Amino acid sequence: MNRSRGTLLVFIAILVVLSAQLILPYLQYVLAAVLLAFVLSPLQRRLEGRVSPTIAAFALVILALLGFILPVLVVIAVVAQDALRVFEEADPDAFPPEPLESLAERFGIDLEAAIFDSARDVGAMAAERSLEVVTGVTHIMIGIGLALFLLYYFLKDGDDLLAWLKEVTPIPEPVQQELFDELEEVTWAVLAGHVLIAIIEGSIAGIALFATGIPNALFWTMVMIVLSLIPLVGAFLVWGPAAIYLLVIGEPVLAVALTVYSAIVVGVADDYLRPIVVDRYADLNPAVIIVGVLGGVTAFGLMGLFFGPVLLGALVATLSIFNEHYDDL
Repeated sequence: MNRSRGTLLVFIAILVVLSAQLILPYLQYVLAAVLLAFVLSPLQRRLEGRVSPTIAAFALVILALLGFILPVLVVIAVVAQDALRVFEEADPDAFPPEPLESLAERFGIDLEAAIFDSARDVGAMAAERSLEVVTGVTHIMIGIGLALFLLYYFLKDGDDLLAWLKEVTPIPEPVQQELFDELEEVTWAVLAGHVLIAIIEGSIAGIALFATGIPNALFWTMVMIVLSLIPLVGAFLVWGPAAIYLLVIGEPVLAVALTVYSAIVVGVADDYLRPIVVDRYADLNPAVIIVGVLGGVTAFGLMGLFFGPVLLGALVATLSIFNEHYDDL
């Protein structure tokens, strides 16, 4: 390596580090844009045969906004509204002041004043936290705008970006093409074989929660969808305790119905649909999914549910191709 090449590589490394500092605060939204662009890219190519790439990309951004982002925001709003309703329904007269007055007279301590002082301190703390809440909401709104902006350009110029990546990647073209094909299969295996099945399983179990009158059923349905991404765990961690709850409140028939329905219907979806869909794309070991989901959430937050298994699957595919084409590199 000559001096000029080494200097250029050092400069590139510095720019990569500095660029990473710019991306990391909004990494979740960048990954969301990449994920949505991957899912919508086949539809983008079909639409480009009828309309211009700009119109196609803009239409798909609107579709992503209405079909993904807004529903998520609605679910968050519903859960927040449930929590607010709990506080609003609390009875302020549940603890009358007479016991406080009698204790104050007996021990010479003004407990009522102490409680009001504590409440004032809590209020002041809440006021301080309100700035953090406003900052967090602002960050989310900026992140959503950034994700939509990136999604538009990923869809519109995605093929050009892939062509550029292939051009600058120092790998022979046949090996490179096989690597990209393997990565695409792994990604579809995770999205279709695990994310889609998790949505189906969680939604099926969620119908039973609504039917049996479980409180905050929508929230628990979303929790079951997330848990269904983890093999060997699944929605049982929600519908199992829900059945026990129904039994405790004196609804044994509903408890049995919820148990039977969830065990049979959700079990069938997991045992039959998942292998069919996964085998269509790529054979991923459940250990890869478990480690990928748990490690991905720790490393990347919410988007790690998707990208964790994809990264591990990509590692396995890359090692396989490296071993197969070692002499060609």
